[in-house]
Amino acid sequence: MSTGTDTASPEGPLRDKVAVVVGATGGIGAAVARSLSGEGARVTLAGRRVEVLEDVRASLEGAGGSLAVPTDVADRDAVGALVARAEEEFGPVDVLVNCAGVMYFTLMASAHQEQWERTVRVNCDGALNCIGAVLPGMLSRGRGNILTISSDAGRKVFPGLAVYSASKFFVEALSQGLRLETAGTGIRVTTVQPGNVATDLLGMSTDEEALKQYGEPTGAKVLDPEDVAASVVWALKQPDHVAVNEVLVEPRDEPV
Repeated sequence: MSTGTDTASPEGPLRDKVAVVVGATGGIGAAVARSLSGEGARVTLAGRRVEVLEDVRASLEGAGGSLAVPTDVADRDAVGALVARAEEEFGPVDVLVNCAGVMYFTLMASAHQEQWERTVRVNCDGALNCIGAVLPGMLSRGRGNILTISSDAGRKVFPGLAVYSASKFFVEALSQGLRLETAGTGIRVTTVQPGNVATDLLGMSTDEEALKQYGEPTGAKVLDPEDVAASVVWALKQPDHVAVNEVLVEPRDEPV
């Protein structure tokens, strides 16, 4: 793990905010980390691929400071250690952005149960572990932002993605319940729900029949990770009394 620090930070609502970005080794997570760093936040990046994580950290151009902590979100103790390390380096966590996730195109009839279980461990257990690690501190301080990258599959079930969709429905229900229970505490709970994004998630799938039936590109221009990151930053930059509960971001030519 390593840190990078500087002195001057951009003016703005995210200047010197302490942010933890989980799932920061690529795609949306890396784009979010770069965007928050560019806004002057002090960013701790977490992910499983150590060398890639360090490469992303090295690419941050912000002056707020950064830290890379290898972490498996399915390991509750590891997530707790991540938050403790971030707070030791930068202070209390103001922002959690949970970008960790896996997605497998698979037909239910194919019974790829290992992939089902991995989806639940990362997408569901991981979200719980991250929230559990930051929530007590945020409640005690009376402020905080918990933002999870969900999916349009958390609003609508897509064939070939039944288990993935179920995991995102879980994330949406979890976030809604947390939002209701923490009303009046100073905590904001947001889900950002992207449609098709140009990331490497599709490469995880091994069910060729599912990919052939449901995973073929439509030919539409899909979202770039930076498009989703822009929505994350927009939601976090709202005035304290404004809560952005959900943001649905779709490619223009792939409406849901």
